[in-house]
Amino acid sequence: MLIIKANTPEHAHIALRTDGEHIVALAPNLTPEPGEIVFDAAGGAMLPGLHDHHLHLLAYAAAIDSVHCGPPQLDCAQALAATLATVNTNSEGWIRGFGYHESVAGDIDRYWLDRVVPGRPVRIQHRSGQLWIFNSLGLQCLGVDDACGIDPFERLDGKPTGRLYGADSWIRERLGASMPALGEASRRLARLGITGVTDASPGNGLAEFRHFAAESEAGRLQQNVLVMGSEALDPSWTAPGLSVGATKIHLREASLPSFDALCDRIEHSHRTGRPVAVHCVTLVELMLAVTALQTAGVQTGDRLEHAALATMEAVDLVREAGLHVVTQPNFIFERGDNYLASLPAEDLQGLYRTGSFAAAGVAVGAGSDAPYGDPDPWRAIAVALDRRTRTGRVLGAAEGLTPDSVLDLYCSDPQYPGGTRRSLEVGGVADLCVLDRPLARVFADAAAVNVRLTISRGRVVHCA
Repeated sequence: MLIIKANTPEHAHIALRTDGEHIVALAPNLTPEPGEIVFDAAGGAMLPGLHDHHLHLLAYAAAIDSVHCGPPQLDCAQALAATLATVNTNSEGWIRGFGYHESVAGDIDRYWLDRVVPGRPVRIQHRSGQLWIFNSLGLQCLGVDDACGIDPFERLDGKPTGRLYGADSWIRERLGASMPALGEASRRLARLGITGVTDASPGNGLAEFRHFAAESEAGRLQQNVLVMGSEALDPSWTAPGLSVGATKIHLREASLPSFDALCDRIEHSHRTGRPVAVHCVTLVELMLAVTALQTAGVQTGDRLEHAALATMEAVDLVREAGLHVVTQPNFIFERGDNYLASLPAEDLQGLYRTGSFAAAGVAVGAGSDAPYGDPDPWRAIAVALDRRTRTGRVLGAAEGLTPDSVLDLYCSDPQYPGGTRRSLEVGGVADLCVLDRPLARVFADAAAVNVRLTISRGRVVHCA
């Protein structure tokens, strides 16, 4: 294929030829060869294929066929009840919801769900991804009863509330559910210009890796995938389009590991040749992660996931430790108005920092956290520039990035998010996207960008 009349960050007018998986020519004027497919970029920007540095493929694929139970689609208990009642009438089997937040109907439990949907098993996932809420019929399907059995459910006065934290693998074993096909999820990502993703699910092991490999071999999964996960992925290995990444360590302030145990886990990962990626949303989690990494010893590729709340002192500690940060500027748009209404003023400026980390010399990459966040990278780039919430309010104006640096969020090496920006070069793998406008107009209104062409490993995976 020959792409003509494109512009890149390095070239105002350029043409590019691919052959197989690689870029074989890059020059201002290239002549079409006999029978060659020609794509006219019409002055649109041509960029390396974007990489989402933090999402959850299996959950994203499952969410496509699930009921959205949180904002902005739903904003009150009556709306949630009406939505679930409609689904109850029009389908059969399990009702699976996702994206729930307490702002809709509070801390709902099995009894609330029983009143709304008494005759169908229901399970609803919180938008954090760490909580499932089941109704009583759903508990019965899992073999959970009111007797104090051996199960991980939260209990009140000895009875399960229907609320279950951090036990996805337990649910999967009980339900016997197969992993979802990834074709539609992959197509949606390709339409956004995404040619690579990092699956950041902490429970990923051999079964998940094999599923990704099978979906890739079948042509359904068209992105390159860096698979984070548990020690079950030790030692690192690869398959076409897939490789093993960091050991994912999920910190939860309500049940933190001992400091020594955390250091031991970091050291073990390093000994196997894998860096670590530590989930830290609260300031306590962030400080524990940085301190443990400094004690255990930082290895190239070690990273912090989210860093959702960071003081300037924490920014300095992250810089001194030499860690990468993968954060979610999209949450400023998606959840910013809720943050403004619920968080104390001293916390607001420290939310999902990008500018302060970048100014301190910390490499910052971005991930959507899909399905818990919108996978659209162009919306996230717009928010990284202007820091506007859904209603247009500015949250943390000083954290905005410049046009010169904002592409680093998605165009850096998957192993080193926020590091040196990838570029299109002769001999390089043909992972790229072509946009409907030149770069200057991208930065003026990134949220309005449409991707005209996406090529992954030399294959056209999207063409508008």
